[in-house]
Amino acid sequence: MPKNFDLIVLGGGSAGFAAAIRAAEAGRRTALVEAGTMGGTCVNVGCVPSKTLIAAARVRDGAARPAFAGLGVEAGPLAWEDVLSQKTALVDDMRQAKYADVLAAYPQIEWMAGHGIVTGVDPVSVTVGGARITAPALVVATGSRPWAPPVPGLADTPYWTSADALAAERLPRHLIVLGGSAVGLEIGQMYHRMNVQVTVLEAMDRLVPAEDADVSAGLAEALSAEGLAALSGVQVDHVSFRSGQFTVAARVEGRSRTFSGDRLLVATGRRPHTAGFGLEQVGVALDARGAIQVDEHLATSVPSIYAAGDVTGHAMFVYVAAAEGTLAAASALHLGMAAEDLTAVPRVTFTDPQVASVGMTEADAEARGIACDCRVLPMSYVPRAQASRDTRGLVKLVVEQPTERIVGVHVLAPEAGEMIAAGVMAVRYGMTLTDLTSLYFPYLTAGEGLKLAALTFHKDVGKLSCCAG
Repeated sequence: MPKNFDLIVLGGGSAGFAAAIRAAEAGRRTALVEAGTMGGTCVNVGCVPSKTLIAAARVRDGAARPAFAGLGVEAGPLAWEDVLSQKTALVDDMRQAKYADVLAAYPQIEWMAGHGIVTGVDPVSVTVGGARITAPALVVATGSRPWAPPVPGLADTPYWTSADALAAERLPRHLIVLGGSAVGLEIGQMYHRMNVQVTVLEAMDRLVPAEDADVSAGLAEALSAEGLAALSGVQVDHVSFRSGQFTVAARVEGRSRTFSGDRLLVATGRRPHTAGFGLEQVGVALDARGAIQVDEHLATSVPSIYAAGDVTGHAMFVYVAAAEGTLAAASALHLGMAAEDLTAVPRVTFTDPQVASVGMTEADAEARGIACDCRVLPMSYVPRAQASRDTRGLVKLVVEQPTERIVGVHVLAPEAGEMIAAGVMAVRYGMTLTDLTSLYFPYLTAGEGLKLAALTFHKDVGKLSCCAG
């Protein structure tokens, strides 16, 4: 006989846990099914391990290139095994605290280790190993997987995914990175700061191509100044591996070039993980990339099935996944039918300087026929940047005309990820330039840069005294 639940959730990552917790809060019994490691991508092989290693690399770089005179600091010997061990301990601790301990706090949730396959939809029926479970509704939260482009020869090589790069026991001599967006640049710069030669190859005409063009140009300049080789407009023709060496044959600006290294990281994006769960067989509609098609309530083409997180093909961020998990469970259990709103989702690339943005780029506004005015404030005008002796970066505002409503905020700065929070609120709540400039921003904070950028639309900030508005 099958075991019955109120809700089944496929996937034990951020979206899946959020869905199960929402159901448990409503007193519903939930089966949480996961074949892999508890916690999913973010805590195990994504956000947490990458950001702690990036932070370690930044400390080393600060010692190697101190911005202040008279300190006498220097980067000493590097014990990569100790850095890696500390990273692993953090991942283990956070998985325990944020997932295993949380699960134990909700007796309504039953963890089921195994690969779930959907076999029926009215009611939903799922097989997990030799067991069968049923429920009136299902939330699919199976996440995403790294995607590699169909480059000739690539599939026959032992290339790294991002998870491999974050768990490597030895540092390579020369790392080649395919992909110049967030993951490729974050990991590439981290390894560069650990004394590894790094070459980043990006197919599009600029780095972080989804970001505003001014931010892309500023980041490319900062990375070049640091000595990191990051090329854009690179068309890779073939990849081979022989005698421990990867060889990448490519064309750069129409000229043939060859790149060689002892490790190759493929960081060309992710695709929804939908194959092998029986979804198509029961009628769940997928798009060309394998993403589950959902409406604003995260309902799929099958009335009893909902989806959340990366598997939907929406913005692949852990905070979006968690929010979608909560919404999907509420919709599936008829606890409310709120509509998802993705108009003000921020994104952060944890390079140094960081890239953070929300809302429309200048090109987005132009493509939509929105009359806008854009201004760029170099971080050299921000007192905190001057005091920290790190003036790399800029703040750019995209402002609708004639309303002066802020529709896009783009930041390149060492702490851009912290600065963007005010930008999220400005875009989400339709704030105008006057709304932003009338707020109090603490002096000598990086966040003050957003107010200064807003002031540039009507004033010359170079002629203002400290703290003047």
